[in-house]
Amino acid sequence: MSGSKLNVMLMGVVLFVGGGLLWFALASGPPSDDSPATISTPQAPQGIGVDLSRRDLDDPRAMGKVDAPVVLIEYADFRCPFCGVFARDTEPELKKYVEDGTLRIEFRDLAIFGEQSTRAAAASRAAGQQGKFWEFHSAVYADAPERGHANLTDSALVVYATKIGVKDMVQFKKDMNSTKVATDVQSDAEEAYGIGASSTPLFLVNDEPILGAQPASVFIEKIERLAAAS
Repeated sequence: MSGSKLNVMLMGVVLFVGGGLLWFALASGPPSDDSPATISTPQAPQGIGVDLSRRDLDDPRAMGKVDAPVVLIEYADFRCPFCGVFARDTEPELKKYVEDGTLRIEFRDLAIFGEQSTRAAAASRAAGQQGKFWEFHSAVYADAPERGHANLTDSALVVYATKIGVKDMVQFKKDMNSTKVATDVQSDAEEAYGIGASSTPLFLVNDEPILGAQPASVFIEKIERLAAAS
């Protein structure tokens, strides 16, 4: 299915949700310092009609069984306050589904808040190459502000890597600055843009979208319904 068709399908889902095009325009802009850390919007059950899960056994940015019946894909920015809310408040409530084999979580980079976001995405991948992606993810989001954007300079990213126990810092810095990692970060973004994403976080539960840092109950409803139907 082409990216343009997926874009139209995702837009259709958003329009159905009830806020219409105006809501989409408002939700898609970067959050201001006064923005609340949660978007509360009803979710439509329609899917985008394509499975974007990778189910790569060696993916350091995934957790859960490769053959889990439900895959949650998260498109996120390490400087996004809403992504921090999900990581701190919602994701822990979903871990039980990962542990019992129902759910797999796959992280994707959608670095939209400038060069620091892109650098943070690269640093997270460099940590992942030493088996520390999720530790890096948790450490950065634990410190994320509820409003505005974290100041993730290169030196701050190195501090996080050191803090979580990345052993080979020379290799970490090399990976963080590699052309391949930069290309991979961009590839994730292009995948997200291909389905019409323009804000973070965006989630796909199998092929059903969730926009914004919704309450855990929104995710749980989809996970349990899709698992029962599998």
